[in-house]
Amino acid sequence: MAVKRITKRWLYNSFFVILMVLITLIIVFSIFIRSYFYNNVLQVMKSAAMVNTTLLVNYSEDNSVNFSSAVLKMVEDFEEKDRMELMAIDSSGKIIITSSGFSPAEILPMPDYQQALTSPYREGVFEGSINHEPVIAYTALAPVSADSDLAALRYVVSLSAVNRQIILYIALMALLCMVIIFFVGVSSSYFISSIVNPVDEIGKTARLIAQGDFSVRLKKKYDDEVGELCDVINYMAEELQETEKMKNDFISSVSHELRTPLTAIRGWAETLTDPTIDPDSLKKGMGVILKESDRLSSMVEELLDFSRIQSGRFKLTLSKLDLIAELSDAVLMFTERAKQDNIELVYEEPMDIIPINADSNRLRQVFVNILDNALKYSDSGDTVTVEACLQNDSAVITIADTGCGISEVDLPQIKKKFYKANSTRRGSGIGLAVADEIITLHRGKLEVASQQNVGTTVTITLPLMKNSSN
Repeated sequence: MAVKRITKRWLYNSFFVILMVLITLIIVFSIFIRSYFYNNVLQVMKSAAMVNTTLLVNYSEDNSVNFSSAVLKMVEDFEEKDRMELMAIDSSGKIIITSSGFSPAEILPMPDYQQALTSPYREGVFEGSINHEPVIAYTALAPVSADSDLAALRYVVSLSAVNRQIILYIALMALLCMVIIFFVGVSSSYFISSIVNPVDEIGKTARLIAQGDFSVRLKKKYDDEVGELCDVINYMAEELQETEKMKNDFISSVSHELRTPLTAIRGWAETLTDPTIDPDSLKKGMGVILKESDRLSSMVEELLDFSRIQSGRFKLTLSKLDLIAELSDAVLMFTERAKQDNIELVYEEPMDIIPINADSNRLRQVFVNILDNALKYSDSGDTVTVEACLQNDSAVITIADTGCGISEVDLPQIKKKFYKANSTRRGSGIGLAVADEIITLHRGKLEVASQQNVGTTVTITLPLMKNSSN
């Protein structure tokens, strides 16, 4: 009964915690994967809206083009009609025409259109169902034109296929969790048996000693607390046996009765200690668990750093280093990528050593982030120039590109968390915020100057060694 209670308590404590962790993981993963897919759909819709809004502006400014006719043709010839439906809405909220050719006569409820009318960003989003079909709708107000009643363009995407994909990923995650539970159960059972079986043997041996068989001894299998208990019981048996020598007559009379239960105990012990777990399968399973733990624990190091910054746990390990060496290593990392993208990476390494007091890993992280952005927002044929020099008591690094640049509206916001000036390029939107925080912790400055369609220049200013403090 005691053995059963130990096993049950062990299983309850371990499996309950693991089960709760895995259930929480599945819930968090479900929320994340749903948000990820839905945001991707919305970004595609916004990209299409950006293109069409640009066309509407061109139509409104071109006097030779009939704005209404151009709008009708744009909707009818919408390139993304296979993936989403485009609707033209007039000022009364009525749908004028759709890319599918269906144009309802009545005014349909469109929460996203109502939101766009009151939003300072002139856009609205609705996520729900239409005719029992899950959809996501995005409305962008149209530029004002004197010869058209067009008020907005609405984009509608069915989420049925997306939801099926989400369910598939969640099912795979649940399957993975079940595999984890299985192998944890197998490993736990193996570990429990290494404790329960010796305890069971100790209990049976102790009962034999209590019955007067002082000749039995426990086989010590583990050099731990259980092994120490075996030594104590064996010592106790030896002492009792020595005492019982004075009662040889009594022991002699009952010894033959004690041999029978001893033989039975040994038989049970051999059965219970017979291994039932395949070591190769266990090793393979643990290898799978270790591997999956490692792709997930690999998330956007940027997000972990940002979390540390937000919680005040972001620390620097300062040491004297050569700024030029760190910068040159970072540039070298992107040389091959620049060649592959047909982007000219210009960098002439200064001959002088620029000593600073800094965290080499974090400083290189900044350089890598800025260089990555420069290449990411540049196209084939553009140029990225890296320079380093001394100005007064500071080291100044400039990384300039001739890429797409940043608009005047977006420029003041780019160092804010999660802000992206260009949603068509990859990135989380927090890399520059992390880089700015790292430079600030080094008592430096990170400044960005940019002009749209001309390029961007990032200037990093760091104090020299004599001006740094630990």
